[in-house]
This record gives sequence, C-alpha cells and structure tokens, in this order.
Amino acid sequence: MNKAVGRVRLSVAVAAGKATGASGRLLRIGGGATWPGLIARRIDPDILKHTVGVSKAKKIVITGSNGKTTTARMVSALANTAVGKAGRVAHNRTGANLLHGVTAVAVHAANVFGKLDKDVLIFEVDEATMPLVVPEIRPDVVIITNIFRDQLDRFGELYAVARGIDKVLEGLPAEATIILNGNDPQVASLGAGAKARKLYFGLETTEVGTPVPEQSADVIRCIRCNHDLDYKVAYLSHLGLYRCPNCGYTLPKLDVAATQVQLAPDGEGPSTVGLITPDGEMQLRIPLPGLHNVYNAAAAIAAMHAAGLSLASAQTAFDGLKTAFGRMEKITAGDKTIFLSFVKNPTSFNLVLRLIAQHPGRKQLYIAFSRTVVDGEDFAWLWDVDFEELTPQVAQVMCSGNKAEEEALRLKYAGVPAKHITTNPDMEKALNAALAEVQPGGTLHILCGYTPNQQLRRIMQKRGWVKHYWQE
Repeated sequence: MNKAVGRVRLSVAVAAGKATGASGRLLRIGGGATWPGLIARRIDPDILKHTVGVSKAKKIVITGSNGKTTTARMVSALANTAVGKAGRVAHNRTGANLLHGVTAVAVHAANVFGKLDKDVLIFEVDEATMPLVVPEIRPDVVIITNIFRDQLDRFGELYAVARGIDKVLEGLPAEATIILNGNDPQVASLGAGAKARKLYFGLETTEVGTPVPEQSADVIRCIRCNHDLDYKVAYLSHLGLYRCPNCGYTLPKLDVAATQVQLAPDGEGPSTVGLITPDGEMQLRIPLPGLHNVYNAAAAIAAMHAAGLSLASAQTAFDGLKTAFGRMEKITAGDKTIFLSFVKNPTSFNLVLRLIAQHPGRKQLYIAFSRTVVDGEDFAWLWDVDFEELTPQVAQVMCSGNKAEEEALRLKYAGVPAKHITTNPDMEKALNAALAEVQPGGTLHILCGYTPNQQLRRIMQKRGWVKHYWQE
C-alpha cells in the first residue's frame, strides 16, 4: 500500500470511529468507549501504530490485576495539573481496557487526519491485551500494579499472567521505564531480562498491615526457590515486606516508598501518606479510602517522575479526585445511601469487606455475580473470601445475579443465619427489596462483579441517582 492510500485509510478510520462515538452518545446507547475503536480497526488495523505509535506525547500504560482504573485516573489528574492546559491529556477514563477500548482513545484524541496533538496519553490495559497493545503504541512508561488470582478460566494461573507480561517488558526499548510494585514478590521479579530501566514503588512501614499474609494470599513462596517467604509485615494479600530465608530473595530498594501511612478510621477516607521519591520527600492527602489507594497513589507518583512531569501541584491534583464509578462509589438514593463496589477476586473482596466493617452499625448487603464471558465462569474463589470477619455485623443480605444460590451457600457456611439471607436473580427486583430493608438515612453496601455493576448502574442512572458512566 502506498503512503497516500494509507493516509486516506487512516483518515476514513478516524472519521468513522468519531461518527460511531457521536452517534452512540446522541442516541444514549453508549459513550464511545469501545465501538469507535472496533469500527476504526476494521477500516485500518494499523490505526494505533499510525496515531499513538508515532506520537511524541509521553505514553503511559497501566496494567495489573487490581487498581488499573483508579491509578490511571490519578496519573491523568497529576498530568493535567503538570501540563496546565486543558485538552492536552487523553486516556480511556471509562476503563474500556481491551484492544478496541485502547484504540478508541486514539480515535477520540486524533484529528481527522490521524494526528495526535497531545502532551500525555494514558492507557489502562487489560493484562491479556498487553501483547497486542504495547508493540503498537510504544509506551514510554509501563506500570504493573500487582498480580492476583483473577478470572482463572480466562487468564489461567497467575504465573502464566506474569510470564506473559514479562515477555512484553523484555521487548521495551532502553529509553522506556518499567514501574513495578516492589511489595509483590511476583511483580518485583519481572523485567529481569528487559533493557528498559526499572523503578519500584510500594510501602515501607509497620504502621499498617498484619504479621502474616491473609489465608487467601496467592504468592507465599519464593519466586526463585519455592521456599516459604518470611514476612516482616503483610499489607494486602501477599504484598508486604518479605524475604526468602533460603536463597535471600527479598524486597528490592523502593524508589517511591510510602513510609508513613495514616488511614481514616471510618473506611471512607482521606488517608495521609508520607512518601520518599527520587524528587524528594512529600506529604500527600488521598481523598479515597483504603490501603489499596495508597498503592495506586505511589504508582502514579512514580509514573510522573518517570515521564519527567512536575509534581509541584500533586496535592491540587489529588484534592480533585473522586472514586471511579463502581469503586466504593457513594450514591444518594432518595433518603438512603448506597456504596457500590466492584469486586472480582478474593483480594478486592476482602479489602472492601474490611472497609465496610469500619462503617458504623449493622450492615445491609447486596451481593451480585453473574457467569458471563466477561466475568468468568469459575466462582470457586468466593470460598477464599473472608466473609466470616463481617458475619457478626450482618443484618440482612440480598444475593442476586445468576450465581445467587452459590453466593447464599457461601454466606451460610460463613455463619450468616439463613433467615438473614434472601435470593433473587432479578437485579432490579433484588435492588428494590434490598433497599426496602434499609431504614431512612441508612446505607446499603453493594458488592458485585463487572456485569452486575454495569447493570445496576444502568438501573440507577434511569432513576437519576448516577450519571452515565462515560460522564463521570
């Protein structure tokens, strides 16, 4: 194909993608998160290479099991304050992180000739999609947040996920930077054969955490010799200060380290963090709840350093942060409050349960999971969730989705009395019934998988409780 034909094809692909997104928003059937990318790639399969791949913008990729969406939002907020000009930063804010969702970023950000006039491009990327996306966009910075058991029937076991990511990292050029979670023994081992420089982030404090990893922790043996790891402190699942007493494999020196952490006692935030960075020490107030958001913030700070972007206005950027849709999202439903939480594996579920436990009073819960291609079919991991820790505080639980009976069975084994458990696979009827049990001024805590999360937000959007997810 000659260059003239290639330029025409690129322009047609971008125009068609933009028209698809505009039509979806006009008809209120979507926000242009995925379909523009799908249509554009049908016309020009190399659209990412010809737009993002050749762009001189700083390109930052975030992947890992948990925390991608929130970390990407933090990086975006920091980049916007550093650049200081509206419209100079673009990213897949809706969390559409497969190939078409990533391509949609290029479609929306490029002009009709396929030119990208941006300073920073930020991409949240699904772990399994990394081999497809990274060679096309040629990132300057790649962040690996963590690796946990997640959708085993889709990804396979976590060592296979790690090997896949590691192969991608080995293909990065020397000018790129890999940012790794040093507290994750698996993630910290990645990039050994990569030419790119490596930076490590994490926590280095005993103010928070437990003496040993939780029972559902995934990586408790040495990556090198398979001996049991010793922990000085465990923060989340297998993340912590670890060392192998057999071969000496241990936590790498952290380039961005949270050495002081004060979490809000009410489970809602803010958290106060003292960070050591290559650019000096800084204090940061994070308006989002939980220890996981300390990790997300540390990764975002590391990305800014790696990209050469100023951190002078970091607190201003964080002050404007709100929870991403469905991530402990606080929703007003008439005279009641809903906390909507997307949970997809034991680590994220246990983390949210502990935040809920900090809220006052007995808890009204709504749990929903569905067996789909997106959500996975194997829900055996529910038996590794520490429901037992919250059981004494449970007033009533509604179980919904097409896995409602399995959810109810797990709760019965956790000691929740059968009379306090109700099942209804119909999501909207279940929501109505669960809210009816909540007193005026009370709170309903919803914990659900990806598809139920989307379904429930659509129901709430129709009732005027939330905006469309692409407007958040």
